[in-house]
Amino acid sequence: MVVLGAWCGLRLGELLALTRRRIDVLHGTVEVVGSTYERTDGTVVVGPPKSAAGRRKVTIPPHVVPELEGHLRDHVGAKADAPLFSGPGGVVLYRKTFSRHWRTARTAVGVEHLHFHDLRHTGNTLAAATGASTKELMARMGHANPRATLLYQHATADRDRAIAEALSELARLADVRPFRRSGGPADDR
Repeated sequence: MVVLGAWCGLRLGELLALTRRRIDVLHGTVEVVGSTYERTDGTVVVGPPKSAAGRRKVTIPPHVVPELEGHLRDHVGAKADAPLFSGPGGVVLYRKTFSRHWRTARTAVGVEHLHFHDLRHTGNTLAAATGASTKELMARMGHANPRATLLYQHATADRDRAIAEALSELARLADVRPFRRSGGPADDR
């Protein structure tokens, strides 16, 4: 859950709703078609994602696929509708149960402040740092609104340097001449 949450930027409810059939290791994708919700009576149901845009296929980074294959082999039932992440005996994993284990794990590694949703933020910030467009990030994150996506596109000095270098490369390829000090274009005559 932690690996998919971080590298694919999935929400906790989306992860809890995943089944074996929604993972395609051959093509390296995870299909998000639902999210878990807990009713006031304590029952867990799988409903639609947060928005229509939440229904999506997310490409899994290649370095994650072997770990996911091992998880499928060792921890997921053989049936297509077997939950990808389950409680003891393959039962539905409740958020409350997961949260208790999450608190224990983060305390053990000294990151008590880390919320599970922070993994989604990290993964989507890393995706933005690759140079993905806002539209590409919206599709990956399942956002219907670009405003929400822009929260993940942090400006960084490293990224600004990469942009500047890419601009110089574009200029070199197009043989663009710089402007003269007078403010007019360079005279090629």
